[in-house]
Amino acid sequence: MSGPAPRAPAPLPAAAPGADLSRFHDSLGFLLRLSQQRNFARFFATLGPLDLTPGAFTILLALRDNPGLRQGVLAKALMIKRANMAKIVRVLADRGLVARQVPEDDRRAVELILTAQGAAFVAAREAAFFRHDRESSPELTEQERKTLLGLLRKLAGREGDAP
Repeated sequence: MSGPAPRAPAPLPAAAPGADLSRFHDSLGFLLRLSQQRNFARFFATLGPLDLTPGAFTILLALRDNPGLRQGVLAKALMIKRANMAKIVRVLADRGLVARQVPEDDRRAVELILTAQGAAFVAAREAAFFRHDRESSPELTEQERKTLLGLLRKLAGREGDAP
């Protein structure tokens, strides 16, 4: 099973004419949000056939690397609200990609594992996912990208995650 063939990134929308957003020129939150929106536009243009959001695919990757992780622990680690995580997991389970199991030591918890179908799905698409990630910022040099990643890890409180 092979993943979807990569497509050229879709052109990104320019700033809306007539909208003066200069007030936000130095707003970190605003610029992070616009950057995220541009990245998502490129993701769906390139990897649309995945039929998953970047967040859902990230959950699958995390479960591949952490089998049996509790749903609440994963939600906290990814900063996803519990209700939203439950919806995403339900979609992934309905597609046969994830299985839920209740651990013997805590009947209130839910552990998540990839199914064989989920593992195959991830294996077939992981390279395209990370290729998109590497190629999603053509405006940056490699050094600028590394610097930005370091700064974002710092802002996210994830400095210990550096490679």
